[in-house]
Amino acid sequence: MKLVILSSIVAVAAGFAPPAAVRPVAKTATAALSMSTAATEAQPFVKGPRVVREQLPVVYVYDHCPFCVRVRLALGVKNVKHLVHFLANDDVATPTKLVGKKIAPIFELPEDDFVMGESLDIIAKVDSDPRFGPADAILPASGRKDIKAWQKSVQTLLRTLQRPRYVATGLLPEFQQLDGRHAFIKNHQLPPYEKPEWKGDGTDENPGVDMDVKLRLYAEAMAADPAPLIEDLNARLVELDDMLYSEHHCGEGGFGLDDIDLWARLRSISIIQGVEWPTKLRSYMDNLSALGDVPLYDEMAL
Repeated sequence: MKLVILSSIVAVAAGFAPPAAVRPVAKTATAALSMSTAATEAQPFVKGPRVVREQLPVVYVYDHCPFCVRVRLALGVKNVKHLVHFLANDDVATPTKLVGKKIAPIFELPEDDFVMGESLDIIAKVDSDPRFGPADAILPASGRKDIKAWQKSVQTLLRTLQRPRYVATGLLPEFQQLDGRHAFIKNHQLPPYEKPEWKGDGTDENPGVDMDVKLRLYAEAMAADPAPLIEDLNARLVELDDMLYSEHHCGEGGFGLDDIDLWARLRSISIIQGVEWPTKLRSYMDNLSALGDVPLYDEMAL
């Protein structure tokens, strides 16, 4: 009987078969703050001509990873045709062969026999190389503290809602196999745990959380009623909406690294069913998704 129960837990926590019915798209809040005159007049980023190298650049990424999304968004905005190699979450060999360790994103430029990691370094290289369109097209980070503070304030909330859904959909490329889902669950804590306590350090004093317990906690998080957390998130999104300068860029100066970082982090919210996006913020998400050719998760939201 114990084996049967444990198998059921593992199936729920690691298999996460998505519902067969079509899921509704996340709703747009009707009572959102209206845009200011200045924001209404803000102009969208204008792409340059399509850049197609004879040997296409390659990005090695996880679909859910905001740092990976930064690079994909920047390449899309720069209109650079590239190949996207989605790594399985348990694939250690591929990134280690490329850069010596398991990290993502990784940028490969075959024509130069060149490989590098670190999202902001990759973006800086692409935006400074005339082979990839006009240089310095993406504005530098402004150092805005209000948006950074907002991101920090919702970190625990988003981990609780997003992480179980990443593995639950059964659709993200890095989690197509059980080993990939287990690798993520093993290494990514759920609140209130912190990473050192969740992972452990291999000692008797801190062995980490048992894998069966981790699977159970993920299953319980997915099965819990998300309504109170989503209500809190909806209120926080209204706060963020008021911080945006326009539906095209978050700052007055135009599209820049602030947008690349913010949008990459906000994208995963679209995997949460029932989120009510304020009007300006929803337009911002849709506009940058189209601009960067990086899809949102609305159609697979749980």
